Amino acid sequence: MPDHDLTGFTPSTFTHDGATRRVLRKGAGPAVIIMAEIPGITPKVIEFAERVAATGCTAVLPVLFGVPGREASPGAAGWPTVGRAMASSLWQVCVSREFTVLATGRSSRVVRWLRALAAAEHERCGGPGVGAVGMCLTGGFALAMATDERLVAPVLSQPSLPLACTASRAGSIDISPEELAVVRGRCERDGLQVLGLRFRGDRLVPGDRFAYLRRELGDAFVAVELEDGAANRDSALPPHSVLTEHLVDEPGQPTRQALDTVLDLFRTRLLGEEPAVTK
Repeated sequence: MPDHDLTGFTPSTFTHDGATRRVLRKGAGPAVIIMAEIPGITPKVIEFAERVAATGCTAVLPVLFGVPGREASPGAAGWPTVGRAMASSLWQVCVSREFTVLATGRSSRVVRWLRALAAAEHERCGGPGVGAVGMCLTGGFALAMATDERLVAPVLSQPSLPLACTASRAGSIDISPEELAVVRGRCERDGLQVLGLRFRGDRLVPGDRFAYLRRELGDAFVAVELEDGAANRDSALPPHSVLTEHLVDEPGQPTRQALDTVLDLFRTRLLGEEPAVTK
């Protein structure tokens, strides 16, 4: 059972190429596809989605794994419950052919389904295009989705694939060379901007990965790299989840500034608003 009330989110399903998955939606306006981290659509991911909806966009959350609303940190649920949720989600990913965990130079198969979802949501919601946020395991999915010109605001929050167990994997990201070339062309031709977020000490998202993206995309890759001390100390987990578990939601806090940078990207690229002026 979920630990968080999902009231306000409209459930539905989306089918593409024989695969049907549940989808949660909230808001109105151009769509932003929000891809959750392990263990799934946690209460903190839901809070982030609500912030996206409050900007005037439609938050679209595909259920790729886990139970929507289930906690990611122990709290009242306790470690056994959270541990089982984490293990269950990881098992779903590891046994699924839809996710590429270790291989370099490859995008996960599920990205094709996500591109189709983004195209359908663009037709449904309208606007100049679609935004996408990937987190941890799904972080690189937002980059691979950007081969489709309808994706105009990709955000890579702590992109963790391929798992950085070797130097070559640490200095790469889960996208094929051909798809990366398409994204690079969009950056050069159309002014596409790719936003990346990480904590500097996060071993799941090594600095070499962001260095690789800088080399490949140049100034089009905008990196927000935070000191570990900026993470929410109330979390029992090491600094990792910039927009969710480790967010300190207070004005002036580095993680709050990172969140505002993401929301400003959606406002400018999807809603046509002027960029916020930093004082």
